[in-house]
Formats: sequence, C-alpha cells, structure tokens
Amino acid sequence: MNALLADTGTLWSVSIWGLLCAAAATLWWRKARIATLALLGLALAAAFVRGLLAPPALAALALLALAAWLVRPARPRAARIGGHVVFVLTAFALGLHLLPGFDNPRLLADLTLSAGSAPMSLYFNFDKPLAGFWLLLCWPLLRLYGPGERPLAASLGAGLAGAAAAAALCLGLGVALGLLAWAPKWPWFGALWALNNLLLVALTEEAMFRGYLQESLQRRWQSQRWGAHAAIAVTALAFGLVHLGGGWRFALAATLAGLAYGWAYRKGGLAAAVLAHFGLNLVHFTLFTYPWLA
Repeated sequence: MNALLADTGTLWSVSIWGLLCAAAATLWWRKARIATLALLGLALAAAFVRGLLAPPALAALALLALAAWLVRPARPRAARIGGHVVFVLTAFALGLHLLPGFDNPRLLADLTLSAGSAPMSLYFNFDKPLAGFWLLLCWPLLRLYGPGERPLAASLGAGLAGAAAAAALCLGLGVALGLLAWAPKWPWFGALWALNNLLLVALTEEAMFRGYLQESLQRRWQSQRWGAHAAIAVTALAFGLVHLGGGWRFALAATLAGLAYGWAYRKGGLAAAVLAHFGLNLVHFTLFTYPWLA
C-alpha cells in the first residue's frame, strides 16, 4: 500500500479522478451547472495533460456534443431520433470501453480480498461516466428526486427500501447459487472504492437505465394500467442482459436488482435508484465475497 501511495503517477491519477467525482457530486444541484461544467472541463483537461486521455477521445466528446445538439426540443423529430441513436450507441461503447483514446488508470490489479474469492481490480474510468454526465446535463425528463413536499425524504426512504430489497434478493440468491459467502471486511482502499461506486458507477448506470430507459418507457406507456410495471420489468431485463458477461447467475441477480432499482426510481427518482444500487454494492463489498467465489 505504501509503495502505491508514494507513486507520483498514481497520486496524479487519483487527484484527477477526484475532480471528476467533485463534478459528479455537483450534478445534483440544477443551479450548479456552471460549477459542474468547470470541474468536468478541468478534470478532462488534466487527464489530457497526464496522458489518461489521448486525442482520439475527442471523437467521443464530439459525438456526445452532437447528440446533445440534436435532441433539443426545437429540432425536427427525425433529428431528435437521430440524436438519441447517436447517444445510445456512444454511451454503450463508452460503457464497454470500446472507444479509443481512454487510458483508464488502474489503482489495483488482481487483488484477493478474502479466502476463496476471485481476484478484483479497481479502475478509475473516465469513459463510462461521460454518459452519466450527458444525461444529467442534457436530458430534462430525468427525475432527480421523489414527489411531494419533501422530495429528498421520499428519495431516501425509497432508496433505503430498494437497497434492502435488492440485498435480500441478490445476495441471498448469490449464496444459494454458490457465488458468494459471508466474508466481512473493510480494506484500506474502501473509501476510494465507495466514492467511485457511488458518484461514477451507480450514478452512470442508474441514469442510463432508470432515468433514461425506464422513464422513457413509462412516459410512452403512461396511458396503460400496466405501463409503469412494464417499464420497470423491461428495464430490469435489459440491465440483466448487459451483465451476461459474468454468466447467467450474475445476469439473473442483476435482473432482480434492476427490479428493486426500478421501483426505487418510480417512488423516489434517480437519487433513490442510485442509493439502492450503491447500498446493494456496499453490502456486497463489505459483508460478502467480492466480487464472487473463485
């Protein structure tokens, strides 16, 4: 650990990642858009200087800018549809790390956290979070908080309930299927992991699946009695399918988690969905085998 912390390159990478986290934190206040853009711009500029981003990454930024310009309400319908196509394709390519120009720093590699667990690595990704920034900055239909006079309270309640339901379903299934075992721990990098997971991972995935896909389906089917439930189910299935790379058991657990996140989003907005997602991940990380049994 000491050798890692003493490495100048690692310290620079963590510092630049910290700017990205700060930008993500300001996304929750609509009036802080200037601060968000300033912090995001500073983080990207520093990443270019340090070589974490290369010139080809400008193509991804240009595609996101094009999508933002095309989806504006004043554009013709065909242009708006084209903008959504550009965004979705770019977002998934960023999420799968398929676009060139991104050298995401790796803080840890092949670390075994507990007896019998598969090795894990910790990356500070600069490509995937860009989709989350795009959605919170450019997609006005996304609901940040829950309804009522106390929207934050509604979001907290729905988020905690969603996290508890997701943990019971997914971690219970993981133990039953032999994927997980009881393994309480708190490694030295736990705080870094938690910040990264909350502000960049959970935020990006929930903005994409619940704030973008589920919200769009729910609005399309709002005249149907089954519309809200179908939107949650379809989005949860899509969420499970993108996790098929970890095997069918992992995809099944992700689908169940998606149902809990979807319910949380419906009741408490994006804040609740992110809290539910992060809550499950935190319980998994601290109390059970992480990422899974070897």
